[in-house]
Amino acid sequence: WCRLKKEKRRDVDMAIVQMQRINICALKKNRKAILERLQELGAMEVDIRLEDEELCEKQDVSSSRSTFERRSQTADQALHILDEYAPEKKGMLDSLAGKPLVDKESLAKAAAQQDNFMQTATKIIMLDKQVAESQAAAQKLENQAETLTPWLGLTVPVNFSGTRSTAFLIGTLPGQQDQQSVLKILADAAPEIEAVNVELISKDKDFTYLAVVCLRQDASKVEEALRTAGFAKPSSAVSKIPAQYKEELLTEMKEAQSKAEELGREIASYAASRQDLELISDYYQTRAEKYRILGELPQTKSTFAVSGYVPAQKAEAIVKELTDRYGAAAEAEEIAEDEEAPVLLHNNRFSESVEGVLASFGLPAKGEIDPTFFTSIFYVFLFGLMLSDAAYGLIVSLVCGIVLLKFPRIEENLRKSIQLFFWCGISTLVWGILFGGYFGDALDVISETFLGHKISIPALWFVPLNEPMRMLLYSMLFGVIHLFTGLALKGYMCIRDHKYMDFICDVVFWYMLLLGLIGILIPSSMFAGIAGKQIVFPAALNAAAKWSAILGAVGIVLFSGRSSKNPALRIALGAYDLYNITGWLSDVLSYSRLLALGLATGVIASVVNQMGSMGGKSIGGVILFIVVFVIGHTFNMAINLLGAYVHTCRLQYVEFFGKFYEGGGQPFQPFKLKTKYVDIKEEK
Repeated sequence: WCRLKKEKRRDVDMAIVQMQRINICALKKNRKAILERLQELGAMEVDIRLEDEELCEKQDVSSSRSTFERRSQTADQALHILDEYAPEKKGMLDSLAGKPLVDKESLAKAAAQQDNFMQTATKIIMLDKQVAESQAAAQKLENQAETLTPWLGLTVPVNFSGTRSTAFLIGTLPGQQDQQSVLKILADAAPEIEAVNVELISKDKDFTYLAVVCLRQDASKVEEALRTAGFAKPSSAVSKIPAQYKEELLTEMKEAQSKAEELGREIASYAASRQDLELISDYYQTRAEKYRILGELPQTKSTFAVSGYVPAQKAEAIVKELTDRYGAAAEAEEIAEDEEAPVLLHNNRFSESVEGVLASFGLPAKGEIDPTFFTSIFYVFLFGLMLSDAAYGLIVSLVCGIVLLKFPRIEENLRKSIQLFFWCGISTLVWGILFGGYFGDALDVISETFLGHKISIPALWFVPLNEPMRMLLYSMLFGVIHLFTGLALKGYMCIRDHKYMDFICDVVFWYMLLLGLIGILIPSSMFAGIAGKQIVFPAALNAAAKWSAILGAVGIVLFSGRSSKNPALRIALGAYDLYNITGWLSDVLSYSRLLALGLATGVIASVVNQMGSMGGKSIGGVILFIVVFVIGHTFNMAINLLGAYVHTCRLQYVEFFGKFYEGGGQPFQPFKLKTKYVDIKEEK
């Protein structure tokens, strides 16, 4: 009976997939086959808990695992090199197509030829290394040739020291010197030396390059005199004439560059091996993942055990297969009360599109419901209300719909996001028709400017730009409904968990207070000033609203602090909780952003249309209008799409979730074939 009640409770929260724990014990000889089968099924998150660690041991597989990871990285590196030398030709939208789909036989064939594929990867990496070496050599030769440029006017080798009777000093002096200034330096420092000749080779902004010839017996004095002025010999004194040596260096540089280009073409010739390298990389990655799990398994001399979480609807089939096929002792059991299972969500096609929004905040923690269904309804509703232009909504929904139809194998999370914007586009289209927004007032402006008379499509409801206060009131109304729904979900969880006192004190009293205050506000003159008309309630309804607010406030003060046994502290805590009424007011006012963003979309669109029509009825005016129209509305749609997305998320995270939801659950991460480049076909 208890189990039946528990299962009924979980059926209510059906959006959260019920989990069970599977415990498996089998012979060690079947360990590899069982792990590979579990990995193929991809339905079990391994979570091993040992009750007696002394009775079992774990196998050290770190060496094997690191080998597989290293080989996968080698293949990845080779693929990265191929992308550089022989990039794949892909269209702008090809990334949406998803990873190539291959069968398990292709992965098995790759495993059988892994040595050949790894030789190819190693060869590509080696060739890339040689390319780098050749390019480095070419750069070095170019730098060496560049250093010879100032000495090109020298007709003797840079290391030439002179003849039997003369000395040849080659070097630089700081700054820009002329022949007379150099001779003056020598005359001032060594006036006794007369037989000396100075040849200026070149100059730049920093140095003067020169050669000095003197008698050999005067060489030391001449050099010493020059050093007093900052004379320095060349850092590389080559034994060749600079001009000839530079030509040799440039020739060698071109040869190195040519070799690098040839090696690059050889790398590009391996482009046909790209798919093989992708397969082998994924194969090694799956092997590394299997060995990671293998290293966590408790084992004895002849047996091993593995345990983890699986969706309840798959547990029986997995247990039966492991028992029948491998003779394993396997059983499924309910999750213990003190155990928090990972979270896997299962929603309909409409609601699942918002799962990414929910996951960004946090998945449901233990005991919480999955709010995805309610979040999806309000998210799409409020998003469309913020954007509220039929043309923008039609464009967004058409683009997203075409992408979803054209790329059925698009990555899962991206598919959900595009699906979300598709539904938001539909909502925007509906709100745009209700508010009469079609690229703002584009039809009115186009007809008046180019046709001479006004043509417009009337709003089915009203135009927010013309009646902003009415729009503000409806924004507040939608906000109250949104917040009350969050409070109702809190009440549902209290009743589900048999916390009836919490339901009355934390939900019913708040409903009484809030509904009473709303009932008091609506007939007031302040509300009449905002709404533009006076609403009169019957006296009985006014009295009911007043007493509802009073009783709700008293109940909150008396019972919100019920956890405390101190009467004074209890009242103080209740009064503090009652102060939270200001938080409710703040939350309701937050929904004024529905008005603000809706008006922003319409106002900017109208400004764009007016700017485009400034050219008047002429060919130039038509061209101007088209250019301004396309650029302006593209910008307006993009910036308001972003604004609607951000602010709708905020209303969910802060206002809505703040009433009943905390999150913090861990996502379900099954042991499966995790691949980077290809998807493996699932068995049917």
